[in-house]
Amino acid sequence: MKTLIKDATLVNEGLKFKGSVLIDGEKIEKIFPHVIPADFDFSATETIDANGLLLIPGVIDDQVHFREPGLTHKGEIATESRAAVAGGVTTYMEMPNTNPQTTTQEALQAKFDRAAEVSAANYSFYMGATNNNLNEVLKTDPTKVCGIKVFMGSSTGNMLVDDEKILSEIFKNAPTLVATHCEDEATIQKNTEIARARYGENVPISRHCHIRSDEACYISSSKAVELASKFDTRLHVLHLSSAKEMELFSAGKVSDKKITAEVCVHHLWFDERDYIDYGTRIKWNPSIKHASDKAALWEALLSDKIDVIATDHAPHTLAEKNNTYFKAPSGGPLVQHSLVAMLEMSKKGFIAVEKVIEKMCHTPADLYRINKRGYIREGYFADLVLVDPNKSWMVAPENILYKCGWAPFERTLFSNKVVSTFVNGLEVYKDDQVIHTNTGQAVTFNV
Repeated sequence: MKTLIKDATLVNEGLKFKGSVLIDGEKIEKIFPHVIPADFDFSATETIDANGLLLIPGVIDDQVHFREPGLTHKGEIATESRAAVAGGVTTYMEMPNTNPQTTTQEALQAKFDRAAEVSAANYSFYMGATNNNLNEVLKTDPTKVCGIKVFMGSSTGNMLVDDEKILSEIFKNAPTLVATHCEDEATIQKNTEIARARYGENVPISRHCHIRSDEACYISSSKAVELASKFDTRLHVLHLSSAKEMELFSAGKVSDKKITAEVCVHHLWFDERDYIDYGTRIKWNPSIKHASDKAALWEALLSDKIDVIATDHAPHTLAEKNNTYFKAPSGGPLVQHSLVAMLEMSKKGFIAVEKVIEKMCHTPADLYRINKRGYIREGYFADLVLVDPNKSWMVAPENILYKCGWAPFERTLFSNKVVSTFVNGLEVYKDDQVIHTNTGQAVTFNV
């Protein structure tokens, strides 16, 4: 049977209006603004009464670490994709610093094969660049792979690309978008030595934003932008975190840009004052910085210098996180709570709900040139989310779906709740339960 989502409040393409959406198979067959025609045949459909609920396109998260293969004690494609659909994320793009690293076409295909077996959400995977795999990188199929990931700072997994000739060749010849992690390793090492000289091994977590500083970010980001400008590369700079970096980007429509920018939820939500309460649980690379940096990120987001909101979902166990500064790994789980966190910020007046949907659904689809996703449009895949905008709930261990079992938003009270998530026309999450578990498809890209 077809499915009719009836009398929802659609938030889509800058508009918010009452309407209904008819799903036939994997696709959206018809959108009925306001009133369903009198001759509509309800007997041939399953009807979902969505009165009082928001209906939005599924969130597209362009930066996650699902930890498979090799790090599956932290997370797996199966577990983290289920957490994703519980949070309204219907498509994710996963990073290459696994074990083994995704630095060959064979390893890349193995991830696609695994996701086809177990992923609840749609997926793509980045090809990872190193100083030694240029030939493999250049074989990447731009119609099937979201991008090439370049760590221009060592971060996690020893994938630092610092060979100037190789960097130039990647930026010059990349067949896909190039996505970069930008932190300057020499600056980080210098700041680390200063901190160690002062504190020894007991460096307080509050020094993280001084070790992985705004200077470290700017040096690397400006280098990436310089290379992209020189070679006319499609460059996407991930998880920006500092006010200084904002001067590198221009406002405007994402379709008019070759160089684009991303911010993550945690850099919009937290600042250095939160290290007191959260400690190493909010240790991320790049670091959470000052309140003035957070304010600048918000300003850039609202003025369209920043194009995408993502998570950098990167789970670790609590045993790993509850450690001293140098031993605690960077990263945290976020994909289940990113949408509700941003909708909460909308209620607090930071951002319009239409803008949240633009930055989490529309612009990722446009930036990556994803085929028929990211919008509520007739003929598009029915990746859809129903949200109750007046349902309060608290994040607690019993409702966290991450394999690691904890969340930085634990004990946070949200006033929006994901009620249902549809992936390729099938309702996969409903009333706090993941009801279908291997419905995801590999997304494709228009080149």
